[in-house]
Amino acid sequence: MMTDPIADMLTRIRNANSAKHDTVDVPSSRVKNQIADILLKEGYISGYEIIEDGIKQTMRIKLKQGDKNSRAISGLKRVSKPGLRVYAKSDNLPRVLNGLGCAIVSTNIGIVSDKEARKNKVGGEVLAFIW
Repeated sequence: MMTDPIADMLTRIRNANSAKHDTVDVPSSRVKNQIADILLKEGYISGYEIIEDGIKQTMRIKLKQGDKNSRAISGLKRVSKPGLRVYAKSDNLPRVLNGLGCAIVSTNIGIVSDKEARKNKVGGEVLAFIW
């Protein structure tokens, strides 16, 4: 049994990125799909697709790479963990690398990036940092 599926997803992406793979397969869920949507909007991945494997679903994430095999993702960090939840108000949302990175926040309007949470003036649980 997996206790933290979001951390598992981020670890799989981090490992595939450092091994210079083009794609990575992750077990799919609604929360992971919303996180992948944010990564796609922010430009950290080039796309993803849901693959039906009978009963279970798998999400295949296409990692983005720039010129000379440089990667779009240079770091991922899980912030709020099952043992220690981290919450922030809308005016205290963290800025990752002074705005160069992105924080993924779970709010009452759904899982959004820190920029969108500031625009809508909502706070919530800070799930992860990506830069």
